[in-house]
Amino acid sequence: MNRRALFRLVAGGLGGLLILLCLNRLFPIPPAPRYSPIVLAADGSVLHAYLNPTQKWRMKTELAEITPALQQAIINKEDRYFRYHFGVNPVAIVQAAGRNIFGKGRTTGASTITMQVARLLEPKERTFGNKLKEMLRAVQLEAHYSKAEILQLYLNLVPYGGNIEGVKSAALLYFQQPPDYLSLAQTVTLAIIPNQPRALVLGKNNALIVAERNRWLRQFQKQHLFPDQDIEDALAEPLDVQRHAAPALAPHLARRLVTQFVRQPNIRSTLQRGPQTKAEDLTKNYVRRLHELGINQAAVLVVNNRTRAVEAYVGSADFADAASAGQVDGVRAVRSPGSTLKPFLYALALDRGLVTPKLKLPDVPSNFSGFQPENFDKNFSGEVTVERALTYSLNIPAVRVLSEMGVPTFTDKLRDAGFKSVAKTAPRLGLSTVLGGCGATLEELTGLFVTLADGGRYAPLVLTEKVGKQKPLTKSELVSPAAAFLITDILAQHTRPDLPLGYQGSARLPKIAWKTGTSYGRRDAWSIGYNKDYTVGVWVGNFSGAGSPALTGTDIATPLLFDIFNALAYNSPNRWATPPASLDFRLVCAETGLVPGENCPNQLIDYYLSGISSARRCEHQKEALVSADGAISYCRACVPEAGFRRQLFPNPAPEVLAFREAQGLPATRLPAHNAACRLVRGTDATGAALAITSPLANAEYLLNRAEKQQLLLSCAAGSEVRQVFWYVNDRFLRAAAATERVFFRPPTGNVKISCADDHGRNVDIQLQIAEL
Repeated sequence: MNRRALFRLVAGGLGGLLILLCLNRLFPIPPAPRYSPIVLAADGSVLHAYLNPTQKWRMKTELAEITPALQQAIINKEDRYFRYHFGVNPVAIVQAAGRNIFGKGRTTGASTITMQVARLLEPKERTFGNKLKEMLRAVQLEAHYSKAEILQLYLNLVPYGGNIEGVKSAALLYFQQPPDYLSLAQTVTLAIIPNQPRALVLGKNNALIVAERNRWLRQFQKQHLFPDQDIEDALAEPLDVQRHAAPALAPHLARRLVTQFVRQPNIRSTLQRGPQTKAEDLTKNYVRRLHELGINQAAVLVVNNRTRAVEAYVGSADFADAASAGQVDGVRAVRSPGSTLKPFLYALALDRGLVTPKLKLPDVPSNFSGFQPENFDKNFSGEVTVERALTYSLNIPAVRVLSEMGVPTFTDKLRDAGFKSVAKTAPRLGLSTVLGGCGATLEELTGLFVTLADGGRYAPLVLTEKVGKQKPLTKSELVSPAAAFLITDILAQHTRPDLPLGYQGSARLPKIAWKTGTSYGRRDAWSIGYNKDYTVGVWVGNFSGAGSPALTGTDIATPLLFDIFNALAYNSPNRWATPPASLDFRLVCAETGLVPGENCPNQLIDYYLSGISSARRCEHQKEALVSADGAISYCRACVPEAGFRRQLFPNPAPEVLAFREAQGLPATRLPAHNAACRLVRGTDATGAALAITSPLANAEYLLNRAEKQQLLLSCAAGSEVRQVFWYVNDRFLRAAAATERVFFRPPTGNVKISCADDHGRNVDIQLQIAEL
């Protein structure tokens, strides 16, 4: 061949290639079919499936689901030379043309699998022109896709009657198994139906289908396509099948993920099928028993502590219950968290050295700049340890700790823990935040308790499995391992008031740490618990916001929490948290929980964080100099040379002393100070601070003149104070006992209230008075 001929040949080839590329550009391959969105469990099984936009069940069959048996059955039945031709089989075309022209044998179109894919992608009337277009499109498909991808397309598009398309849809809706779990008989059944989807209808024409299936099985046996024993077993397998509903587990999470991953046909979640099914059944049955109490809904979340994977997600008791708004996702609904944030507050306080487990906090009527919290049972204990305050979920000690820590410190940490509603409203939040005065979701709260279960390390919850190589989970420390352990140790105690009725000493009580919560108005009941492996969050209530007298975290939410733990982790290893190296023991005074002072005979052991916990010494008893008869007390300036003795007196906080006296409890005050002392009104007198507890400083009061309303004057003073003196606008009003409640009619406008005690201390406040 000369050089000119070679040039012409190359030029012709390039020209032809250019023409093909132009045609490919002008007539692009049809877009991929729109699949039915499906949500998978962590093991790949289908949890929930939706119709595609054209209202068809067309679930995408992945390459891994196409078994060798399915490949062989389809290829040998439809296109034996599929792996060797370029989309069109010339030999088959010639044979088909001969049969069609001379009328010998069955009339066929010699369609290859690739040509069938072309027709399924672009359905057209069967004409000679359209057949030619199919051939050209088949060649184009072969140029763009591998044989495996073309076979996958075919198996995703083949019809199975009605609105069912694709092998995976048929396998799940008829056999309730994915394609790679089917038997040989079931596989061949699905291979033969696409040619006659109207005649071979599963569930209606089963006898006809069995006959056709067995005919092909015997033909495959002659071809030695499968082992003889497998064929014999398949021939003997009955076909008792009917159409089933599509999988519909985890409807709330499925809708959430399908909305998030719009164009992704197969979404693999982290859910485990077993736990999800159990959690749904337990929740539905449990709420059914609560209907007579006016309680209609619940939500549950189960999280793996190590991976943060959500293994069960129940958004409501019944997705189909329209009357109770079952389609609302209770896992993401923003509700009042009640007392569920208290463990996190105390963990932060431990890390800042503000408290230790045995430290005693006042639990008395208190006023925090106008905010007057009450305990759930309306009672007060006087003083309680931190561990008791948390175990009994007392409100006043928690508010006191938050007041000392500062609300911004608390809300900043909640924001770091993923609390979106708190992050938005943080500037407006106050001391009520720790009592449920903020918004939170079950997802956020459960994630917070996972943090405590994992030694104080936070990471967002995981809802989907990542494809490919997994990156290590990034965790940040929200609280120290020591604080997390101490809170866990307190929450795991079984001697507590929030054990549901009937669970005391019960074998059904799981080994977990848990915290309950009830929102204001009994609208939300919470119970969140954890062990070393799992954290389970439970919310019970009504999506309408309606409350119920029976709705409490203890009685309503905790039984469901225990049921789920017993069902999902009953046989889990009984591992528990161990104290970290940063935690140590020390002796503290049993009266206060502080480091023992000079007069602390009763001591006990308490945990503390070395170098962090406060080392303040106990002063629960105060030494005083008193006369021999105990009638008067002396300061160092007026103590006589003889005729006096030293005596220890209780030294409680002024508000605790006032509470004890108001309750008629033993409350010993120091004797009155020596009246002849020249410092009795001086500035050198010592003792506890004096504070006005009513009215509130810088407050505005609107009084009704017709009703002759009065203001209350009260103060908190040390045990050495016997008498106080009240002044209004620097004019003397009256003298009163230190614990006496005084009422008076104030003038309008700016008013100055002053209080002085019999030891020379003085305090002033300003307020605004208006009248109707």
